[in-house]
Amino acid sequence: MSWLDKMNEVVDYIEANLDKEIDMNVIAELSCYSATTFQRMFSILCDMSLSEYIRRRRLTLAAFDLSHSRNKIVDLAAKYGYESPEAFTRAFHALHGVSPTKARCAGTSLTAYPRISFHLSVKGDAPMNYRIEQKKGFDVYGIERIISTANGSNWQEVPAFWNDMLQSGELQKLIDSTNVPGTADGLNTVNAINCYRNTGNDTIPYMLFAFKTSVSAADGYQVVTVPSATWAIFTSEPHSLEETSSALTGLIRQIYADWLPSASYKKKELYEFEMTYGKDGKFYSEIWIRVEPLLQDSL
Repeated sequence: MSWLDKMNEVVDYIEANLDKEIDMNVIAELSCYSATTFQRMFSILCDMSLSEYIRRRRLTLAAFDLSHSRNKIVDLAAKYGYESPEAFTRAFHALHGVSPTKARCAGTSLTAYPRISFHLSVKGDAPMNYRIEQKKGFDVYGIERIISTANGSNWQEVPAFWNDMLQSGELQKLIDSTNVPGTADGLNTVNAINCYRNTGNDTIPYMLFAFKTSVSAADGYQVVTVPSATWAIFTSEPHSLEETSSALTGLIRQIYADWLPSASYKKKELYEFEMTYGKDGKFYSEIWIRVEPLLQDSL
């Protein structure tokens, strides 16, 4: 079964259980990823969290029920997973702009969010530069922040984290702790690693890191041990320093939307790197993800 087929099978399960409890263990089993990893992949591809998608779909169906049945609001609240009619009414009004009672009136304007489906988009206008490399294990150390991925807030929180560390002087302290003047290839002294441990639904750990060496002054910093792995390394087009964040964001979206659905590799759990290079006024970025070859019968 292909990666896209698995994503759609998860959606099938969700759609069949919108009026029941949705089991994240089942989602993990169907997707062949942990629930946390699937939720992150979903949010990248759909620009919304999985929980938000489920909420929108349930309230869409609730509006249909109100229009075509005489079910009591208390019963609809329980059917779609709300603890009380009041909680259901607040959520319904937030999405539709009217109360459940008003929704029963003919001519009331309501909002419908359709079911999502995943498919391969054939565009051919955005080539991807990548390479596959085997790397031995290594250690990194740095400053961590837990980032929310709910409703795409990570796209704002990550740049804010970098800016906070720059303004506070903590970024410069981390650079100084390496006791290394720089690299010949222009790799920045401090880069970022994320998803190296599970921090719960709709969050990821994100660390500004430096490579740990024999001369690093790493005391007081968090250390992450990265295991030996095969990496798919994706390279952006050249960009300005100010465009680094948008270049990384675009590359991440392209990996999940274009490369993974058609690649002969499967993304492995945990450990993703964001690397930035700058030399002679020219900048480019890389995303590293751990991968393993797909079995032939799963292509």
